[in-house]
Amino acid sequence: MVSWIISRLVVLIFGTLYPAYYSYKAVKSKDIKEYVKWMMYWIIFALFTTAETFTDIFLCWFPFYYELKIAFVAWLLSPYTKGSSLLYRKFVHPTLSSKEKEIDDCLVQAKDRSYDALVHFGKRGLNVAATAAVMAASKGQGALSERLRSFSMQDLTTIRGDGAPASSGPPPPGAGRASGKHSQPKMSRSASESAGSSGTA
Repeated sequence: MVSWIISRLVVLIFGTLYPAYYSYKAVKSKDIKEYVKWMMYWIIFALFTTAETFTDIFLCWFPFYYELKIAFVAWLLSPYTKGSSLLYRKFVHPTLSSKEKEIDDCLVQAKDRSYDALVHFGKRGLNVAATAAVMAASKGQGALSERLRSFSMQDLTTIRGDGAPASSGPPPPGAGRASGKHSQPKMSRSASESAGSSGTA
């Protein structure tokens, strides 16, 4: 575990930050020789990082594996060994020069396919979003119409009649009969009185 932490710190500081700073100085000074030197280093370091991803999984059990990584990064950077320049000139440049056309064709095809796939999935995503929006709108409209349909005229009349004052129309039938019973004796009494007065006259 300690070896892993030390190797990561060494690779981060001396394999990444130190070359990045000197690459900046090469770009700033516009020194072509330094610029080419650090470009070769970055190409080798990119290949090293790619290989490191797999070797860390399968070769981490190997004795002194992390120490060998530290030594390799130091060999790449050393101005005496010029490891990055040596590897680039002996192996990387000839290999890339011989396979450059095939690599370019593969990259162009991958670019076209990725663009077509992006357009295709973009269209599908827009269609799905539009369909979802239309379905949500139709469901919302259907729920609103169902809600309005649930209010029948009888419900509205009942709601209006609950708070309305009593109407001034004709009295209910029972009330008329009750008042008629009370008014009938008065009329019979007045009729008997008028009949009595006419008899005495």
